[in-house]
Amino acid sequence: MNLGNDRALWLLFLVPAVLVPVYAWCFWRKAQALKALASNEMLAKINTSVSLKRQVVKALLLVLAFVSLVVALTEPKWNPRPQRIRREGRDVAVLLDTSRSMLAEDIKPNRLERSKLAILDLLEVLKGDRVAIVTFAGNATVKCPLTQDYAFVRMALADVSTESTSRGGTMIGDAIRKATEEVFDKQSRQYKDLILITDGEDHDSFPVEAAEKAAQDGIRIFAFGLGDDATGTRIPITGPDGEKTFLKYQGQEVWSKLDSDILREIAYATDGTYLSVTPGTAMDLGRIYEDRIASAEKRELESMTMVKYDEKFQIFVALGIGLLMGEALLSERKKTTSS
Repeated sequence: MNLGNDRALWLLFLVPAVLVPVYAWCFWRKAQALKALASNEMLAKINTSVSLKRQVVKALLLVLAFVSLVVALTEPKWNPRPQRIRREGRDVAVLLDTSRSMLAEDIKPNRLERSKLAILDLLEVLKGDRVAIVTFAGNATVKCPLTQDYAFVRMALADVSTESTSRGGTMIGDAIRKATEEVFDKQSRQYKDLILITDGEDHDSFPVEAAEKAAQDGIRIFAFGLGDDATGTRIPITGPDGEKTFLKYQGQEVWSKLDSDILREIAYATDGTYLSVTPGTAMDLGRIYEDRIASAEKRELESMTMVKYDEKFQIFVALGIGLLMGEALLSERKKTTSS
């Protein structure tokens, strides 16, 4: 037998501590009141129809009903049966660009914050998959290893900023290699996906070659390019006094310009998908997940054996109700016999 709420057993202490003393006091008070009204000889004559034994039985029925309902509150269950629980899913690593150009505000509130919001939305629709977060700029860092603990992923994501990586630049190839070598295991060539979120041109990190190597390991890449590849946009910088200026290099303002062609090559090299996120358009990671990832083949990520019991609290609820009904129907008076 197993109890789902054994703390309810503490209520049984009310029986000897409260119920029994209360009933004993009530019987004593009733006897004292009757003695004040008449003598013992008179009471024996006028109180012949009342049965003390039936009164005690009625009190006992109420106490037993209370005990039965307390037992029901403990959620009793028995007949244990082992049950094997399997969790299936895929391994999904999110590669998030944290270079300073992600502070551009052409995508509100800015590119980085909008990307983080999109990842949070993605976590809401995941179906048991393991997730990892890799941030990159001039180098790549694993911020969160593969896990099914989405609360931990949210905590790791909250700490992501443009300070998450120590070097400037945009090294997409390094991020892909980091995920391939340090995030994913080598046990299987399937069930692995990368979601690449970036807004910049690559700085000679050979991302297409890295994508082709990832494809050999069974990894698909779904690339999201933020911004536009025509005019680009300036990168806002907030000074110590709160004044907003724009990032400059050698006296010239830096304009962040998306290289959508290389992102398409990266995605297509792995049988993935490229999507452009321009100002005013939605960034829907959930749609890609539903269309391409959730419907793909999954592997067993976790397996455990749990013991399942049959719930039996209903028996004690019914018993308690039956005892209450019995107490209500039982009369205190003795049965009369006709002569």
